[in-house]
Amino acid sequence: MNKVLIAAVALSAAVACTKRGDEEAAAQARVPVKVALAQMQPISENIGAIGSVTARPGFVAILTAPSQARVTRVAVSPGESVVRGQILVQLDPLPFQTATQGAQASLSAAQQNYDRAQRLVAAGIAPRKELDQAAAELAIARGAAATAQRSQALSTLRSPLNGSVTRLSATLGTFVDANQQLVEVTDTRALDLVLVVSPTDAAKVHTGALVTLSAGQSASGEPLGTGTVQSVSALVDSATRGVAVKVRAPATLRPLRVGETIFGQIAVGTRTAVTVPADALVPEGDTFRVFVVDANSIAHARPVAVGSRTGGFVEIRSGLAAGEKVVTYGAYGVEDSARVVVGK
Repeated sequence: MNKVLIAAVALSAAVACTKRGDEEAAAQARVPVKVALAQMQPISENIGAIGSVTARPGFVAILTAPSQARVTRVAVSPGESVVRGQILVQLDPLPFQTATQGAQASLSAAQQNYDRAQRLVAAGIAPRKELDQAAAELAIARGAAATAQRSQALSTLRSPLNGSVTRLSATLGTFVDANQQLVEVTDTRALDLVLVVSPTDAAKVHTGALVTLSAGQSASGEPLGTGTVQSVSALVDSATRGVAVKVRAPATLRPLRVGETIFGQIAVGTRTAVTVPADALVPEGDTFRVFVVDANSIAHARPVAVGSRTGGFVEIRSGLAAGEKVVTYGAYGVEDSARVVVGK
């Protein structure tokens, strides 16, 4: 009898332990999450494009050598800020001085010859054509003298505007040819951003459209602020097969630099679409999935196709309907068909 009682008590204890274990396992199986409803809302339709920062026409100066000479001084470096009138590069002044002196001597001789011809014609000694010839030679000599003086003045290259040195090819001690580009100065307060889009996308872009800017080649780069579309080119570039979209951004979050790569999201309209909070997306390779919670608090993994992102929400192009409940907080810790408990 005692043995039967002991067995019954032991069986009862075992059942109680099993029950408690099942309850604990069930409690552990419930994954705590937060959820949100997929909803229809208007979102911006954007076109993403890569581009670069360029100098605005009329705000960049390219300085060249007036004639062949040797570089005797390079007073600036690339990227350096300069002011109007500041010396940038100096060329050997000797050949320019020699050319100016020679041109002045030729001008003096031409002037004397003209004066002599004028006296002879007035006296009836020389024909009129000699005076005309002397006048033509005097005009040529004056032009040559003016050119020599201008070249001598330009042998010292000075900045014609306030800005920065955006290109420098002059090297101390080297000889340069006439009209060879030596230095470029850009007013960095007047820059354009040129994005490149496909001809199909270009048809959707309109002047005045808002452009969200970021550094680099994607929207995930450093935020730079916003700008507006100033113009859309009517030509397709033969090299890139793209269309240039010029953007103005007068107040960016930091100064831009000529040649810098930028990414722009051009707003081309709005549309109504199914959206979920960005926290609901779980990456799966190159795609995404969400966990949809049914009436029995079971989370089901479902692949979705995503579109635009705006204000912390993501457009769901396919795979989800408005009104369905998706996991947000805790989505990365949920497995398919897991039982969840929704927290506040």
